[in-house]
Amino acid sequence: MMTSRSFWCSLVLLGVFPLVTRGWMDVDRSRKLYSDAGRLHQEDSRRFEVTRRKVFYGQDGLHASCEKKYCGRGSKCVVNRDTNQPECRCVEDCKSSYMPVCGSDGRFYENHCQLHRASCLQRKKIYIIHSKDCFFKGDTCTMADYSRLKSILLDLQAHRQSPSSSLAKDRVAQKRFLIEELFKHLDLNSDGHLSSSELTQLMKKEDLEDDLLGCTLEDLLQFDDYNNDGHLTLQELYTAFQVVRLSLPEDQRVTVTTITVGLSAVLTCSIRGALQPPIVWKRNGVILNFLDLEDINDFGEDNSLYITKVTTIHMGNYTCHAYGYEELYQTHILQVNGLSVGNMFYVFSDDGITVLQPNECEIRRHMRPEERIFTSYEEICPRVEGEDTQSCLWASAVNVRDKYIYVTQPKQNRVMIIDIQTQKAIQSLDVDPLPTKLHYDKSHDQVWVLSWGDMRQSSPTLQVIPEASAGENPHVIRTPFEGVDDFFIPPTNLIINHVRFGFIFNQSKHAVHKIDLETVTHIKTINLKAHSCVPQAMAYTHLGGYYFVQCRRNHSVASSLQLVIDSVTDTVIGPNGDVSGTPHVSPDGQYLVSADEGSGRIRVQALTVRGEIKLIYDLKTNIRVSDLTFQPSFTDGNQYYIYATSHLQTDVLFVELSTGRMNVLKNLKDPITSKDWPWSSYNRIMKDSGLFGQYLITPAKDSLFVINGRQNTLRCEVSGIRRGNTVVWVGEV
Repeated sequence: MMTSRSFWCSLVLLGVFPLVTRGWMDVDRSRKLYSDAGRLHQEDSRRFEVTRRKVFYGQDGLHASCEKKYCGRGSKCVVNRDTNQPECRCVEDCKSSYMPVCGSDGRFYENHCQLHRASCLQRKKIYIIHSKDCFFKGDTCTMADYSRLKSILLDLQAHRQSPSSSLAKDRVAQKRFLIEELFKHLDLNSDGHLSSSELTQLMKKEDLEDDLLGCTLEDLLQFDDYNNDGHLTLQELYTAFQVVRLSLPEDQRVTVTTITVGLSAVLTCSIRGALQPPIVWKRNGVILNFLDLEDINDFGEDNSLYITKVTTIHMGNYTCHAYGYEELYQTHILQVNGLSVGNMFYVFSDDGITVLQPNECEIRRHMRPEERIFTSYEEICPRVEGEDTQSCLWASAVNVRDKYIYVTQPKQNRVMIIDIQTQKAIQSLDVDPLPTKLHYDKSHDQVWVLSWGDMRQSSPTLQVIPEASAGENPHVIRTPFEGVDDFFIPPTNLIINHVRFGFIFNQSKHAVHKIDLETVTHIKTINLKAHSCVPQAMAYTHLGGYYFVQCRRNHSVASSLQLVIDSVTDTVIGPNGDVSGTPHVSPDGQYLVSADEGSGRIRVQALTVRGEIKLIYDLKTNIRVSDLTFQPSFTDGNQYYIYATSHLQTDVLFVELSTGRMNVLKNLKDPITSKDWPWSSYNRIMKDSGLFGQYLITPAKDSLFVINGRQNTLRCEVSGIRRGNTVVWVGEV
């Protein structure tokens, strides 16, 4: 390890303190160094805490489970041979570099890596401080004295031998010449190394004790022996006097990097030189190294700048130079490709997973059934014995914060996790038999899993996957609820961003059970027996705080009843007039659309700011609605359209909510049969592309149809996709 004095000297060499020089020293450059140092140390209070984003791999080699395992500073990710799981371990050694730092524990360290390694080993927080206390431990040679020592040595050498006239105009070359001659003068035995005895002899010979105050020539070894071998080389003397020969290939002076939105970028500085000072990165003239930014970080030993999850704000020019040598710099032009892994539909079909870009109707990725899951190396869809072709069976999927997709595989009794960044299957979780429905509770970052147990739904269960977006060691928790046939958790929207309560119900009991989503506990039971209501589906609006419960239709009633529950008091207000059918609430909470599958009637009600529910119109259609979704209007503010599919017919219904004006997109081929889709009544879904997207997608039996919602027209048909009734939209990441 370096001595304390060599540590502090290194800070001088880095330009943290200006050298006191005489005569030929470039005063302007000294001022510039001092100015830069001041700007850097204005950020001292922030502490130089750099978040490391790189992933390291242990002796087990590159392992997929480490790809999403981020470890803290001073540690690395390795795969445990016994558990085959990724874990963080302290780094065994650090690259040698001379960027000394003081730790909050009062000790000094050769570089940042050594400090973070010590913090990891000691299992306590050690951060960087800028204090002289841990550098000066009673030394008689102060920094000012040491700077004066070097100035005197150069002045003496200049008097001994003047540089040739050819070097007079080149100050760097002139200084380099003087240091070379000084080294020869100090190297008494001409062996290419300066030893302590040589420096002591010369000190006595030239009677320099009185001139150098508290310093001696031996302090050159104390401060500038970087490898701590007890000798000084010519290269170390160059560095002591801030004469470093740096190089940058001409073809590397300007580099252009193009990166896709959502991916990570690594910009590497190509400036090279022995014992070079640290690399400084700038953007628009602002030094980045000490800003402690969330998305730009890791100014490590490899001189690279790391940008995590690039967006369009990161485009522009970045420069790098060695500290104190601004005249030699490299410019990185970062270009950002706007089309990313976002703005895609993920379609789960018999033939695997298709990633579809709707604007161009282009398939960007196709994950076939035989592809492997990273962590387990199992096939995405294992071959079933007795079947001729290898195919997939899916039931439900959810998008988790545009980071992961969770999707159920009923045959395999598991939930598979897709990494959106890499567009690969990374893991699978075993769940209770026959998982058929998922819901992502964004408020608590958890995925709810409903399993049937068997096709007769004789033993249904409800499980929860907590911390779903963390991506580290996902696990499944069994809830205490029994006999759960279905559940309802209100979705978040632009107005309501936190949901606390959900409901579970059994489709043979006259009640719904309110649950606390945060604690996963039962709160109360709301009895519906007085209205002979067996719940089948629910919806919620924040305007008035109403829950709408669709009751199951029985033989004595022509259509299914709809009940209204007040969310403030949890009491049943009564029937929603004579409205029947499955309730759907618009994203702004202002419209309730009830679609009666049996009669084909669609009733639209307005939810006023006074909390009133008013019928706007009653549409009689021949569409037996399977699914519907809301599409924002691109011409009228705060208006919506609905798109509805039929579980039997080929037409898609289009309705302008404010007017009731209807249109039909005809002949979108036959839907998937109910026999081929036993998981719900939604055998033909209608999937939108987010609150502001213009495209929708609906599957037919053997193909997909993309609809342009802005123009209310069919955009394209993608053929060869069978039973693609599980679809997830991934927005811009």
